[in-house]
Amino acid sequence: MKHLTILGLIATGAPAFAQQNFAPPEGCEGVLTVQQKGCVMVNVWSCEADDPGDQWIALIGGGGLFSIQKVDDEFQWLESYKVTGDERLRLPADDPASLTELFANQIDTWDFVIETEEGIERNVGFDSLTGETTVIDGEELLNTEFQGRTLDGDGNEVETGSGRQYVSQTHRLFFFGEAWDEATPDNIIDMSPVEFIYPDEPGFFSASPKYECNVNEVDYRP
Repeated sequence: MKHLTILGLIATGAPAFAQQNFAPPEGCEGVLTVQQKGCVMVNVWSCEADDPGDQWIALIGGGGLFSIQKVDDEFQWLESYKVTGDERLRLPADDPASLTELFANQIDTWDFVIETEEGIERNVGFDSLTGETTVIDGEELLNTEFQGRTLDGDGNEVETGSGRQYVSQTHRLFFFGEAWDEATPDNIIDMSPVEFIYPDEPGFFSASPKYECNVNEVDYRP
């Protein structure tokens, strides 16, 4: 599902792409770097050739770059390029993910299909606003909760999960918070943001995460 897949990659120590240095592609402009807990960071950029509101997100762990995702203004995952294979959203979705719906009604349900190299995956669930906000490094973020399921092409459940995240109305992006698998709810993975870094600030578009990277066994429980 859209929230848990990356958490699973990090938790299992997924390998990284060989490329370690990072810069926006030609015709694109870096927008934001976010250093997060759990030895993970994201670099965000936009490109002139894309539709208005589209953004690209690179996820980088201790071993380097392991995923690049393209999202639209509603935070639909349009394309993903991961160490586990490429993915693409099947359009139109039955119930598209929608930040507009979330901000207007405090809840957004979603039901969409991702086409992967191994077949299709159906993702069903919801995001909801808790009514609380959190300020991290000067950024006001809305607190969210989510639940979701991933089904294979035959309708078999392959993953379930819940969690708490953050969403920015300014950037129209979700940021990792805490997540857990329904089968092991006490095993909480916390990758909450720590620093928001903008162009011309030290550490912008870094190629390396900096928080909790030297911890041999991270206890993610609060």
